[in-house]
Amino acid sequence: MTVQATFCATLVDEWARRGVAHAVVAPGSRSTPMALALAVRDDVTVHVFHDERAAAFCALGVGLGGVPAILLCTSGTAAVNFHPAVVEAASSAVPMLVLTADRPPELRDVGAPQTIVQTNLYGGSARWFHDPGVPDDAAGTSWRSLARRALAIACGRESGEAGPVHLNLPFREPLVGTPGDLPPPLAGSGPSEEPNQRSGSIDIAHESPSAAIVELLDRQRGVIVAGGRAGVANDDVAALAAATGWPVLADPCSGVRSLDQAVTAFDSLLRHPGFAADHRPDVVVRVGRPPASRVLAEWIAAAGPTVVQVGGPGVIDPGLDVAIRLPPDALGAVSTQLRGASGTPWMARWRHGDQRAEQAITDELARSSELTEPGVARAVADGLPDDAELVVASSMPVRDLEWYGGRRARAHANRGANGIDGTMSTSIGIALATGRAVVVVLGDIAFLHDAGALTALARRGTDLRIVVVDNDGGGIFSFLPQASGLGESTFELLFGTPHGSDITAVAAAHGLDAATVTTAGALVNRLAGCGPSVTRVATTRAANVAAHAALHDAVAAALR
Repeated sequence: MTVQATFCATLVDEWARRGVAHAVVAPGSRSTPMALALAVRDDVTVHVFHDERAAAFCALGVGLGGVPAILLCTSGTAAVNFHPAVVEAASSAVPMLVLTADRPPELRDVGAPQTIVQTNLYGGSARWFHDPGVPDDAAGTSWRSLARRALAIACGRESGEAGPVHLNLPFREPLVGTPGDLPPPLAGSGPSEEPNQRSGSIDIAHESPSAAIVELLDRQRGVIVAGGRAGVANDDVAALAAATGWPVLADPCSGVRSLDQAVTAFDSLLRHPGFAADHRPDVVVRVGRPPASRVLAEWIAAAGPTVVQVGGPGVIDPGLDVAIRLPPDALGAVSTQLRGASGTPWMARWRHGDQRAEQAITDELARSSELTEPGVARAVADGLPDDAELVVASSMPVRDLEWYGGRRARAHANRGANGIDGTMSTSIGIALATGRAVVVVLGDIAFLHDAGALTALARRGTDLRIVVVDNDGGGIFSFLPQASGLGESTFELLFGTPHGSDITAVAAAHGLDAATVTTAGALVNRLAGCGPSVTRVATTRAANVAAHAALHDAVAAALR
């Protein structure tokens, strides 16, 4: 009883000393020793979630700031519900300390309730798995080292890539105890310490790789594709754009849409066959993850350029022929060696095309008296308070913001595994970690999928402003071949998936301010008010397809 309490108190103390300030706890019995160790700390804020999946995505949102949250649950299927967020954390290189309580060895494989195999439960998604066994006084001198190593791996200081660490902690009854004296603290700095960057690999045969990169980039027809979770400083992207004279095709998650060289309507431009053919690049520098646009991806593949990948977690598009891979910290040095081609007709043509496309999009959106889904993206981007964060779901919302959000569009999206689950829970984590207002835009399916996040939301003290685009089903499927290749009844059954749920009633049941709006002005007014709140925008899937087609036609006419 005492040794278990001391073990847990030691781990928490070491993590708190190194800057960990948030713990997300899903209630349960077997996790009592660790839950009590967290609850007594003044320097660790405990956030309790009834739903384990929501808890895990909240921890993901906290970890986006670079310092992991402690994520705790009891044994059994509770731990399984962490898995989607663990996968996203691994794919997006977000640090996370995952603690799953477990039965002791003598209660495993004997039919004990709430007991499953938790060894390596998350497979390759965990950067490190460790089961230290039932706490034992004899191992007390290693407890702080265990905590320190888990934190170091989670923050990427061993592999260069942050991610989730899974500690499986078996406890024996009785579970309530009082900690004794803790082992003395270890020396060293906290998680703010810069992780060791991977050296990267340069897959090009040349006596001087640096000279090879400069020679490759010292040409006119190139583009910089900036995506999310890049790990590259905005100033370095700006310096490369200035040195090369290349356009930056920037998605809202990149943080560089405000650059003078940024092209925001790239998806609309590349849908125009003439523009796409005339502007095929010789070189593409891709920073971080690729944007959501399939049109952009297919254009790059068809052009067959030399591809330079800068930063970005994990393996991205293994089928793409990447000639050079650079670590994030190498970009600035490369830029200083370039002679530069700024002011060339290449950049001017991209900028002129972008201006015409953006004006066509603005005019077309203004023509509609109804608030369309692309109109929601533009209204949110333009009306987002300067001190607020924006999170968008990884379905149509992230695409609409990327395509139609304009230069002011800036957001986070869970684009590691590209799932729609946990969007609101991630937003809660961001709000808890930053103390800032967070606007989240998602569809009705994503809203219902993460409805567990609404439980106790009114009590959390977070300013979360939720915008739900409600077309009663899976709107993105209306743009896919399934919509035209299947009969209506089959399509609706498997892909349209109408649910008939009353979004505002669901929100009101949780004590949240909820309303439906029909105009962009009303939406912006709702965004200006403090949350938590839910704002519903009603659309239809057929009208949404027509709205997108009208925008594509308007841009095509402007480019002609």
